[in-house]
Amino acid sequence: MQAPNFAVKKDLLVFIEKRLQKLEQFYDKIVAADVFLKVQKTSEKENKSTEILLSVPGSNLICKKESKTFEAALDECVQSLERQLKKRKQKQRAFA
Repeated sequence: MQAPNFAVKKDLLVFIEKRLQKLEQFYDKIVAADVFLKVQKTSEKENKSTEILLSVPGSNLICKKESKTFEAALDECVQSLERQLKKRKQKQRAFA
């Protein structure tokens, strides 16, 4: 996990771990997950940026979302990655 220019609270770390573990239900061959948290210096309220790079055999899945809180952005990313993993699994079953 990388969070330039600010310290991540333990509560947020636990939240991230729980959400990422949820992805293993949909695809059990996840190699690694890199999380990048950034605070954008803008006047907009949606200035928290979350990016997740999910390493799976054959390729990487990437999701980047912005929201008012890191938790909301992370939830959106996890939902997007769930859809990507389900599609990937269906394609593999089709070729098996």
